[in-house]
Amino acid sequence: MSKPIIVFDLDGTLVDTAPDLLESLNHTLGTGGAMLTDTAGFRQFVGHGARVMIERAYKAQQRELLVEEHDRLFDIFLDHYGANIPGRSQPYPGVVAALERFAGAGYIMAVCTNKTEDFSRRLIGSLGLDAHFAAICGQDTFNHRKPDPRHLTETIAMAGGNPGRALMVGDSRTDIDTAKAAGIPVVAVDFGYTDRHVREFEPSKVISHFDELTVELANGLIQATAGDTRS
Repeated sequence: MSKPIIVFDLDGTLVDTAPDLLESLNHTLGTGGAMLTDTAGFRQFVGHGARVMIERAYKAQQRELLVEEHDRLFDIFLDHYGANIPGRSQPYPGVVAALERFAGAGYIMAVCTNKTEDFSRRLIGSLGLDAHFAAICGQDTFNHRKPDPRHLTETIAMAGGNPGRALMVGDSRTDIDTAKAAGIPVVAVDFGYTDRHVREFEPSKVISHFDELTVELANGLIQATAGDTRS
């Protein structure tokens, strides 16, 4: 039987990157002459990568954003963010212990994020977490990204996993919708980046701390989805 696999979102799930994303977003907005935003505003914009975050920020201010300007601001964001990795970003409490727990239980682990692959690898590596992951797939790894379920299923394939023995962990509607579309159970953390409580999107389970993400919980969700009641 193939090993089970657990796939994590990155920003707002494994790592609290909000301070650095917000700083880079405000640097970009200021450069473009737009109003800066705060943490509450940031939560409305995040989830689909930096380009969409800029677009949403401009839309919230009812400001026109031409394609050329959008491209310019996106490059400014990438330059600023990339120059400051890892900045103040840190793994959430309990993350390191959870990764060690699942490694000890024989799980494959991977990351599926709408952050670019290069930034994802640099961030994860700078925090000393890269050895845990068989695959780190970003918005530009494939020709599609979350909520397209192929982003998740192809991440699983790249890591050597089986979608029938997989679990997704994320913090947003994007993650939940992606997993559901792929037929994969999903655990949602309730401390991530969303302006609505993740419970509204009906994940398989909601947790408030990584200590709650046990091997027993993961096994149970995977078996229930597969219709397998074996222990």
